[in-house]
Amino acid sequence: MSKFDTEDRPKILAIGAHPDDCDVKAGGCAILWARAGCVVRFVSTTNGDAGHHEQSGEKLAERRKAEAKAAGEVAGIEYQVLDNPDGQLVPGLEQRWELIRLIRSFRPDLILTHRPNDYHPDHRYTSQLVQDCSYLIGVPNICPDSPRLEAAPVMAYFWDEFKKPMPFKTDVAVDIDSVMDTKLRMLDCHASQFYEWLPWIDRHGIQMPDNPGQRLEVLGSFMRQFNRPSEEAREFLKRYYGDAQGVAVVSAECFEACEYGAMLDGAAIRRLFPFLGDV
Repeated sequence: MSKFDTEDRPKILAIGAHPDDCDVKAGGCAILWARAGCVVRFVSTTNGDAGHHEQSGEKLAERRKAEAKAAGEVAGIEYQVLDNPDGQLVPGLEQRWELIRLIRSFRPDLILTHRPNDYHPDHRYTSQLVQDCSYLIGVPNICPDSPRLEAAPVMAYFWDEFKKPMPFKTDVAVDIDSVMDTKLRMLDCHASQFYEWLPWIDRHGIQMPDNPGQRLEVLGSFMRQFNRPSEEAREFLKRYYGDAQGVAVVSAECFEACEYGAMLDGAAIRRLFPFLGDV
C-alpha cells in the first residue's frame, strides 16, 4: 500500500551505463521504493552490445534489453535502455540533449548515477553527462521543445570503492536485507553478465559453478560481500534504524550526495527514502 497520494509520489531516476549497473548499485532500494509507492525508472545509457566474449552486436543488445526488462518486472519498476553502443559512449551534445529530454520528461525528484572517477569510460561519461545536464535541465532555451524543470532534483552517486582523487562518502545508507532475495532475482535475470561475461573477464572475482542450480547461491554470497556496509555506513544505519538493527544489517546500498543537485538534507532523505526510520 502506497504511503503517498498519487501526485506526491517521489520519482526516482537511476542512470547507469550498462543494463545491469543500476540493479547492482540500487536494485534493493528500487524494490523498496516500488513497494512504498514511489515511481522508479532505471536507465542504461548504452545498449550493452559489447559486454560478452561470445556474442556481440544487435543480438547481444536485444538479449540484454530483454534481461533488463525482466529485472524491472521483478522489482516492479520501469527499465529503459538507450541505443548508444557499449564501450563507445561519449559526453557529446547529442547524448546530452537526449538525456536532458529524458530527465525533463520523467521529472524526477532524485537522480542517481555513477561517480565521475571510475575504471570504465562508459561509467565516467554517464556521470559526466548527468552532471552536464544538472543545470541545463532548468534552462528553457536548451532543448526548447521540452518543458524545463522549475526545481532542481536531488542528485546522488552510487557507491564504489575507488579512492582517488576522492573516496566515496556515505550520505545515505539503506538496509536491504528484507529484499535481498528479490534483488538477487533481479540480478539472476542478467544471465549474460553474472553467469557468463563477468566470470570470464575475471575482473570482479566472480567464479560461477558449472551447475546452474548452484549459481544463484554463489551470486548471493558475492553480492552480500559486495553490499557489506562500511563503518561509515554503519553509523548512518544505526542513526536511522536504531543501534540494534543498524549493527545487524548484513547488506546495504549507499549513496553520496552530488552538490550539483538540490540539497540532500534530513527532510529530503526522509521524503526520498521513505522506508528509513526517523532521525
